Amino acid sequence: MYEFDYHKAVSVDDALKSLTSASDGKLLAGGMTLLPTMKQRLASPDVLVDLAGIDDMKGIRKEGDQIVIGAMTTHAEVNLSALVQKEIPALAELAGLIGDPQVRNRGTIGGSVANADPSADYPAALVGLNATVTTNSRSIAADEFFVDLFETALDEEEIITSVSFPLARRAAYMKFPNPASRYAVVGTFVAELADNSIRVAVTGAGGSVFRQAEMEAALGKSFTADAIEGIAVDGDEFNEDIHASAEYRAHLVGVMARRAVAKIA
Repeated sequence: MYEFDYHKAVSVDDALKSLTSASDGKLLAGGMTLLPTMKQRLASPDVLVDLAGIDDMKGIRKEGDQIVIGAMTTHAEVNLSALVQKEIPALAELAGLIGDPQVRNRGTIGGSVANADPSADYPAALVGLNATVTTNSRSIAADEFFVDLFETALDEEEIITSVSFPLARRAAYMKFPNPASRYAVVGTFVAELADNSIRVAVTGAGGSVFRQAEMEAALGKSFTADAIEGIAVDGDEFNEDIHASAEYRAHLVGVMARRAVAKIA
């Protein structure tokens, strides 16, 4: 590590003030990615602005037909929330599949979403459920939020305050996890929303989460695993590493999608 200033913000405005006054300030949520990156000297902020003291960014509540989760709510809190388990059980289950107990008790939904790791689980839930990301200045639809590898629509001086998930008629998330990190080699979130629309969101396969339109159309006609059995997935631009080839990831997209539909049905 190297020398840097630390500021524990007490409000969003306080955090913004510290962030904008720094030459290279970084927001600290759970720190699951930022702190290891700093230890490896791949990032060298002069100021860390800790969001843990902002109570307004924590908690889970129901507003109309949506579940609103504060950005500083931990994965464990989402997983164990009776409200989430009742209203969107697939989201609660997804949160319980993230990392290990240490990660789930420190990592936050806002930090994960802002980081936009291509193998993270939450992006699949946001896109699959047509969620909305709320910041200190605006609301951003999930379809428009994730741009590319570790890239989002957030401006440099923008802070995620909450994420709103519409209630779904039914949904399920299935993933093929990396045995060490528990990140998704491929994860697929399938949902039927209140307006009867079908969404299939895939994480882990490409540079960013994406929707599988052909599967959505097929499931709209027949919501069965058989309906998407023969759909071929183009993996030409998929991720490729020691854990899985692009071709294998393309295969897993179909497998995980069919398992998610079978689990729902």
